[in-house]
Amino acid sequence: MSAIIETDRLILRDWRDADREPMFRHCNSQPNVMRFLLGVQTRVKTDKMIDKFIRWQGEYGHTFWAVERKDDGELLGFCGLKRINDDGVLPDPGTMEIGWRLREDAWGRGYAREAAAASMSYAFDTFDPDFVSAFTVKGNAGSWGLMKRLGMVRREDLDHWYDEWGPDLGNGIVYRITREDWAGKHGEFEQRKSQA
Repeated sequence: MSAIIETDRLILRDWRDADREPMFRHCNSQPNVMRFLLGVQTRVKTDKMIDKFIRWQGEYGHTFWAVERKDDGELLGFCGLKRINDDGVLPDPGTMEIGWRLREDAWGRGYAREAAAASMSYAFDTFDPDFVSAFTVKGNAGSWGLMKRLGMVRREDLDHWYDEWGPDLGNGIVYRITREDWAGKHGEFEQRKSQA
């Protein structure tokens, strides 16, 4: 299994069988982590999710990769890239989406931004899409807050609704960034990094 992306503190890499239990225990079975994701999952659903991520890597050359902390080798969750599913609800099927899910004890430390910024650069440098989208729900301020910090722009014209979400989660919302806007934003990230 190989590392796809390395940052100062993280490795985004292929999934391993040993990741299945910690991904379930620290992420998919935790109510706070899964609050905006239709609730906790079973171990069986977690395994199917990881199988899907492995399949996407083979089909597309990218996926939602396992995020490992360099210092101690701990699995923190996932971050990466997928192709938007043609489910009749999400806009622009087949285009690129960025997404993440980290365990609760990794929140507030900048890991999600570090992994997402590296994934975004990888998307534009490797696959050269016109834009990358991200999806969440209105109530998930942590998620759309990170989208804004990445330089993504809310696209209210692309709001969508899933019946299974119900009124508690509300509309699905979309943030998006173009290749040109990311190029400018990435320069800002690199300048801040060099000054730190």
